[in-house]
Amino acid sequence: MPNNLFFHLSVTVLLSFCSPTLFAMSGIAFFDKEAEINHQAPGKLQASIRQVRTAEEILIKLQAEHYQHQTFNDTLSSELLDNYIDQLDPAKAYFTAQDIASFEQYRYELDDGIRRGNLTPAFSMFNLYQIKATTYLNRLLTELDDRVAALNFAREESIALDAEDVQWATDEVMLIERNRQLLKNSVLSLKLADKAHDDIISTLKTRYSDQLNRLKQLNNEDVFQLYINALAELYDPHTNYFSPRNSENFNINMRLSLEGIGAMLKREGEYVTVERLVTAGPAEKQGELQPNDKIVSVAQGENAAEVDVVGWRLDEVVDLIRGEKGSTVVLGVLSETSANPNLTKQISIVRNTVKLEEQSASKTVLEILHQDKFRKLGVISIPTFYIDFEGSRRGDPNYKSTTRDVKKLIAELKDEQVEGIIIDLRGNGGGSLQEVNQLTGLFVERGPVVQIRTANGSIQRQANYPNPSYYRQPIAVLIDRLSASASEIFAAAIQDYQRGIIVGSHSFGKGTVQQFAELSHGSLKFTQAKFYRISGDSTQHRGVIPDVTLPSLYDGQEIGENTLERALSWDTVPAVRHKQYNDFDSIEPLLIEKHRQRTANDPDYNYLIEKIQLNKQYQTVETLSLNEDKRRDLIKQDSDAREAIENRYRLAKGLPALPDAANDSDAEEKNSDSDSVNGSIVNDSELTHLEDKDNDERTDFLLTETAHILLDATFINQQNNLSLNKKIVTKR
Repeated sequence: MPNNLFFHLSVTVLLSFCSPTLFAMSGIAFFDKEAEINHQAPGKLQASIRQVRTAEEILIKLQAEHYQHQTFNDTLSSELLDNYIDQLDPAKAYFTAQDIASFEQYRYELDDGIRRGNLTPAFSMFNLYQIKATTYLNRLLTELDDRVAALNFAREESIALDAEDVQWATDEVMLIERNRQLLKNSVLSLKLADKAHDDIISTLKTRYSDQLNRLKQLNNEDVFQLYINALAELYDPHTNYFSPRNSENFNINMRLSLEGIGAMLKREGEYVTVERLVTAGPAEKQGELQPNDKIVSVAQGENAAEVDVVGWRLDEVVDLIRGEKGSTVVLGVLSETSANPNLTKQISIVRNTVKLEEQSASKTVLEILHQDKFRKLGVISIPTFYIDFEGSRRGDPNYKSTTRDVKKLIAELKDEQVEGIIIDLRGNGGGSLQEVNQLTGLFVERGPVVQIRTANGSIQRQANYPNPSYYRQPIAVLIDRLSASASEIFAAAIQDYQRGIIVGSHSFGKGTVQQFAELSHGSLKFTQAKFYRISGDSTQHRGVIPDVTLPSLYDGQEIGENTLERALSWDTVPAVRHKQYNDFDSIEPLLIEKHRQRTANDPDYNYLIEKIQLNKQYQTVETLSLNEDKRRDLIKQDSDAREAIENRYRLAKGLPALPDAANDSDAEEKNSDSDSVNGSIVNDSELTHLEDKDNDERTDFLLTETAHILLDATFINQQNNLSLNKKIVTKR
């Protein structure tokens, strides 16, 4: 396997977020011309001959070359039907139970249809969807004023937050009631955002008009992409079809030639959501946008008009967010870890490119008081595993790579006489496999790093070259839920070699390798190999479990391979012989106990735990009240709870408490303008100013605690007189 492949948490990389993962409301049908795009009246779309042939080509490739050798049979045909229907009408707002029953004729026919060049079932279902959705939106726009006026916000009723918990409407009457609740929730959300009645009507008319116009503009290429991706996702969540347009966009993204905000986006239901942020990108630096946030509007500047993007296709939202370097884009987002997940927050981000030097490894020196003595440790932050392949091929003596940069940083830290080094991989979504191998070689003398099993069952091993001058001082690796792929390979190797202590939270769990195949029409990204640790365990699904676990705001959120439908499972291969440099397993209980004792009364630790616990309350909520008073009470309770957490923290740190909003004449106005901290509602009319003043007091708790754990491990090993390079083991 070539070493210059890149393995990422997501193939939707860097600045322009082009991913075909879930394209809502896209479609195709069948017609006998070779035109790439076929616009027809609603309900009249057909597939082209080229699309029929491409579907056959994709099916052959998936069955022959995908890592998971699945035959496209009646079982997968049945799953394809359910997945496709879910993509068409995720909110269950248009189809009735009778419509769903009428689709049953296709349940065990879709597999045979693709083999025989028949895409008619896919287009028939889409055409019905398009007719019903178009009819509903036309009627809604005509009657919107009257429907909104008839809403009773004092009525006791609620709406399910997850459409999977909702049954298909048994008839049109029940469907009308379902849509009344959806409309009421939209209106109430705007009311809670202090929108006036006229503004609410105007916003909704624009939203529904845009949805109607886009619905009418959908073409056969849209339908084809939706249907084929519904098929591809049955193999695993990282297998996707790229239409010709999106294939071109992806290639542009890989060349890093577009400006944007530095976020990876995906489509979920009617919303485009944030999958992850690019380290050192504009969004991460700005600090407010978070994974899982839903983007509901986009404005081209602080005072520009907002464009409502609910129900838009992913590529359309991407086009709005893209823009000239230095320009400002304002995103309206919803956060699921909020008392009111329908309250929109405005986030302004200045577009920029992610500069290579900002993605490069960097170092700091951390001085902490440990056991009544100031100790000095080095910290090397690695945002991604990078290499300048072109510079390397040219023989440029100064070409950049992760390993070359880290090697220099280690030398500098040695000169500064640090006692050990923390490798910070938080947020690192992957990168070059070659760099993982070589970087591991800076910390172990020699040996295997990762095993790769391909679709044909063969296992290849990647190893680093002998390095007698490897760094011998203690190390720790800090990971989080967004550490993925190449990051997990490095952390797992360090853990299996017992070379360093792994600290943080459970990693993402992406242990698969994808490759691109050019098709006669578009391209296919599919999984063709799987990573395994030298211990024999897969990193897939399970990820890397730290030796000492630290709390994380990402805990419990829908982030990680194990949260993705149809993710490949965890399994094992035979272990390979490898050296163990220490015996951290034996001292792990003692390290955990020392960590607990140290953090029991730590203000930063308790602050983080309290925020996590509060956020988790909202992650378990299944329904949302449509009673205005109850919704306002819930928001107020959340604001008070977060203010109380903040004040307990400030009291413990000897800082002044937040001003009492109850004594502020503008309290109600300020509450309505509440902002979001880490994706949650909080009244921070005064908080931002105060945090600026005491910013030095807010240390990186996770990094500091990792330093304490590393020093604990070093001290215990010294006390136990553990020697290096003693054991050679084969370990499962």
